[in-house]
Amino acid sequence: MLNSLSGRFLILTTVFVMLAEVLIFVPSVARYREDYLIDRLERAQIASLALLADDMIDPDLERELLANAGVYNVALQRNATRELMLSSPMPGPVSKTYDLREAGPVVLMRDAILRLVDPAPRLIRVLGYPSREAGQLIEVTMDSAPLRHAMLEYGLRILALSAVISVITALLLFLAVRRLLVKPIKRVVGHMQRYAEAPEDARRIIRPSAGVRELREAEEALQSLQTQLSASLRQKERLAQLGGAVARVSHDLRNILTSAQLFTDRIEMSEDPSVKRMAPKLVGSIARAVSLCENTLAFGKAEEPSPVLTQFNLAELVNEVLEAERLAIGEYEVSLSEDIPGTMQIRGDPEQIYRVVSNLVRNARQAITGTGQEGEISVAAREEDDAWIIEVTDTGPGLPKKAREHLFQPFQGGVRKGGAGLGLAIVAELVRNHGGTLRLVRSGADGTCFEIRLPMGDVG
Repeated sequence: MLNSLSGRFLILTTVFVMLAEVLIFVPSVARYREDYLIDRLERAQIASLALLADDMIDPDLERELLANAGVYNVALQRNATRELMLSSPMPGPVSKTYDLREAGPVVLMRDAILRLVDPAPRLIRVLGYPSREAGQLIEVTMDSAPLRHAMLEYGLRILALSAVISVITALLLFLAVRRLLVKPIKRVVGHMQRYAEAPEDARRIIRPSAGVRELREAEEALQSLQTQLSASLRQKERLAQLGGAVARVSHDLRNILTSAQLFTDRIEMSEDPSVKRMAPKLVGSIARAVSLCENTLAFGKAEEPSPVLTQFNLAELVNEVLEAERLAIGEYEVSLSEDIPGTMQIRGDPEQIYRVVSNLVRNARQAITGTGQEGEISVAAREEDDAWIIEVTDTGPGLPKKAREHLFQPFQGGVRKGGAGLGLAIVAELVRNHGGTLRLVRSGADGTCFEIRLPMGDVG
């Protein structure tokens, strides 16, 4: 109960209502004291009327009149003359005088509190105006004990009534909170629990129905989140299925290419000069295709295999990439060039670096041929103090905005229509495996430039 929202609301409401009643208690008791004293003045004034009617009254009647008024003596001032109207022996000296004629709210509340906290009986004098303008002043002397007793009874009644009001108010608010807040919140929690059991089931997505604006906004936000999450889960499931299909295709394709590799061994034995010149390139291409299938299978299992680092000539590798791309250019006006020192040796995995450069050059070639205009692709490399820098630059149309925002994310950073967006993601992973970085230097209407930075030290 104490840990629930409605239970705590019940307790807080009770406390706050009681606090409000306590703040009302002091002015109420002060008002009651003032009314009590004014009542005693009016009774004393009525008792004094008997003396005004007859100058001499019986002593027994006088004591009875004073007892009914609850005072010891009565003095009345009429026509600028103060006269003792009724009197009786007083049990002691007057300890305090209270003038009700000019007492303000603060003074009345202060006197009431002092009277409540002082349990000793006191003899007090009270001054006030006679009712119905029967004089200028009326003065009585009375015992304060009955006053304090009456104030205590009145205060206890107020506190009891306040407690009842606070409990009823808190109970009503408790029921209202449970209906308007707690039940809708529990409903949202129930939807979240049912959705968590089967997030791919679109029927479990919450449908906003709360009447409270804040709760409805929370339900709408939850609905949006669940919708996006379900879509993402369905996409991931499809991608997982696609990955399994790609792995099976790569497995079968590897077997086919292995058979083709056997035929190329026989082609190499041909005496035809053209065949002899083209055979090594065909063999290299088929070998790379087989390696790519094997690496695809490895990627489907976990990640790209660790690079096997060796020293190799970068210019020769780039020439192989450009020769392969020249065959794919066909009738398009795209020129390929390289600016790499012929003796430049770098340390890395030749097959993976080949895939990196080939992917970047192929993307550049496809971007240029897609426009139908002529263009140029260049591969340059240089050495710095601690790294080898390879730059692939083209004069194509530049990358679309969406591609730049998700450049190295799988299935999101495709740069051409129909592309899956895997090329740059794989390239970035291969470069990271070498301890290097791949970054987009620039991309615009005048072309695109990618920079590959390979550290000269050991891969960490």
